[in-house]
Amino acid sequence: MDLYSGKINKLIEELSALPGIGNKSASRLAFYLVNEPREHVERLTAAITDARQNVRFCRECFTLTDEELCPVCSSEKRDHSTIMVVENSRDLAAYEKTGRYMGVYHVLHGAISPMLGIGPDDIKLKELMARLSRGDVSEVIIATNSSLEGETTAMYISKLIKPTGIKTTRIATGVPVGGDLENIDEVTLLRALDGRTEL
Repeated sequence: MDLYSGKINKLIEELSALPGIGNKSASRLAFYLVNEPREHVERLTAAITDARQNVRFCRECFTLTDEELCPVCSSEKRDHSTIMVVENSRDLAAYEKTGRYMGVYHVLHGAISPMLGIGPDDIKLKELMARLSRGDVSEVIIATNSSLEGETTAMYISKLIKPTGIKTTRIATGVPVGGDLENIDEVTLLRALDGRTEL
């Protein structure tokens, strides 16, 4: 038996289809929205519709933007000769929050995963190689995740770039700040050892 009316059930069903939103969270959001002033709900729906209609890929790095070029690619203050390759726009945002990286990015929109049927042609690798063929890039930093898929993607990219002579580096991985060594897996510890720097 349905606890709520059809329209509320439909709203809960649509909200629970969003990533990370379970049935309880969807119910809370649905009741919040139903009890909000109509103007607030209309602004929210307008913002969702506007974003869906106007957000697209940056023509250079393929992050999400509402302009032809994203703010990073259009900035003259950025070092356009250094490209950091990331799996998705959330990874780009994480690096931007540090305020330390001054190069540009290339967003792959995924990682190679034979188990999931995702091959090199399913992510933005051709577009990366097209950018590199222009001859104005001196370094590519591969910043894919340290998962099996991320490592596979990093190795594939490095093999593609090697013949071009462009310097290719991989971000260091290792012990997180505040992490106890006894709780960290062996692979992470070995990476931390291999990626050590002089003090």
